[in-house]
Amino acid sequence: MAAKHDEDFMAALHRCSLTDGMDEAGLRAFLASGDVRRLSFPKGAAILREGETLRAIYILLSGGVQILKNAFSGRRILLSEIDEPGDMFGEVYFVLREPCGMTVEAVRDTELLAVSSAFFSIDSNSPSGAGFLVQRNLMRVFARKAYFMHRKLQVLSSGGLRERLIRFLFQRMKPDGTAPLPMSREQLADELAVTRPSLSRELSRLQKEAVLRLEGKTVRVLDMARFEEYL
Repeated sequence: MAAKHDEDFMAALHRCSLTDGMDEAGLRAFLASGDVRRLSFPKGAAILREGETLRAIYILLSGGVQILKNAFSGRRILLSEIDEPGDMFGEVYFVLREPCGMTVEAVRDTELLAVSSAFFSIDSNSPSGAGFLVQRNLMRVFARKAYFMHRKLQVLSSGGLRERLIRFLFQRMKPDGTAPLPMSREQLADELAVTRPSLSRELSRLQKEAVLRLEGKTVRVLDMARFEEYL
């Protein structure tokens, strides 16, 4: 059983952006490092609490966690759920050394890797090869997040719902005039900061006006000239 767990953990690390570029030997050394700890949490356990200082980056090996935010009213708002082995969280607060702005709880029995600051050799002038590789990967993670936020701001600053929706589709459009929609209507409404009924009405209008057509989880633009009027 332990060997099976190790193979599952290796599979998770193969998918993790933090360990991208490591060969099998490097991943096993990473997993065995004294600066990388395996942690287990039962369902419902608090992994991180809002306001605490992070001393590690966390990589999901198995199970799943919820990212929560405490509102002033005392209500807790669900921000996201992480359930893909290899996904990580906490890196922003860890690198910036800012108090954690979220609460993280296990939604089922969960195993994580906690990668401490000692592994990164952040304060060293000559970091180890593995430490240097992880630092490089972390820079790429932040670059992707900055790019994602830039694209999202472009959408949210586009004015009305129709403009937001069309700019969102335009960013994902393929040369054949189609754009994939790999999310539910609820998720798309959240992405555009609108209600689901408003989004559904706007999609219906655009279809009635023959600007676009919904084809399952794909949107096909029928009238590119009218579509581009809203960009």
